[in-house]
Amino acid sequence: MQFIDMHCDSLMQLLTLNQKEADLKDSAVTSVDFTRMKAGGQLAQFFAVFLPPQEGFRMLNITPLPDEEYIKTLASFLFQNVKKHQDLICMAYNGEDVERNLSAGKMSAVLTMEEGRAVDGKLENLKRFYDMGFRALSLTWNFPNCFGSPNSREEKIMRAGLTPFGREAVSYMQELGMLVDVSHLSEGGFYDVADICKKPFAATHSNCTALCPHPRNLTDDQIRVLGNAGGVTGINFAPEFLNEDMTSKTSTAARMAMHARHIADVGGVECVGIGSDLDGIFGNLEISDCSKMQLLADALEKEGFTGSEIEKIFYRNVLRVMKDSMK
Repeated sequence: MQFIDMHCDSLMQLLTLNQKEADLKDSAVTSVDFTRMKAGGQLAQFFAVFLPPQEGFRMLNITPLPDEEYIKTLASFLFQNVKKHQDLICMAYNGEDVERNLSAGKMSAVLTMEEGRAVDGKLENLKRFYDMGFRALSLTWNFPNCFGSPNSREEKIMRAGLTPFGREAVSYMQELGMLVDVSHLSEGGFYDVADICKKPFAATHSNCTALCPHPRNLTDDQIRVLGNAGGVTGINFAPEFLNEDMTSKTSTAARMAMHARHIADVGGVECVGIGSDLDGIFGNLEISDCSKMQLLADALEKEGFTGSEIEKIFYRNVLRVMKDSMK
């Protein structure tokens, strides 16, 4: 079945290779590549440029890069790979592009950014990133920045809303046609986004706290608000965001389907999508790469979802949000 995945960290993994080896057709270092996307029936993949802290570079055993050089390097990985393998895949900047690429028998790649610190409190930087091809932005990661505060176990931080710049920037992103992503954002920031946005927004890779009490996940009230706004949350495959026991290292399709069921019951089935977080997560992963998404379809069916509802979860909901919010 066709699907759209709203988040992977594959581009960062390519930094472990030299420029000539950084090929996304058949990759030995990523869980997402064009060959496995095709094998899995993938319609589109959101490829994130995640801006890591210094320890992130150390984990990959690579020399840290300044943010601007890092962003341009990872974006070029995607553009060059898509151009090299244009028989398989094309860039997409909105939902209509995805449909045009599909009509031509090709998959789609969408460039996104995770962690808005490089915006540096300047709207002109948002416009520059939009012009570079970025069509979604996770406002924060796990640290405060010019947009606001991240998710946290500290109540004061979790309640903090957007900064004055963050509020202005969210409105500007919607004017530009850049999808506002609230994964990693504080609850206060989430509700500010919901108040500001006139178009759907997304939590590209977040689950529900009712089944896993991690602060990265969404409360039932957040899910309702997101659903009422026409937005979507992507089921995250990371064990620590799936399981009631957050120390578990096991990720199963059945557990993902349980989160999908809960989100659908609370916010409507139109609120559920896929945001695997592949290449940014670790553990015993039943769905360990993008070719194995049929396992999730089977689990959703066992959870009681109909064929048309699974289509919504797999791609129709995200495609709708792309059409409404990207341009």
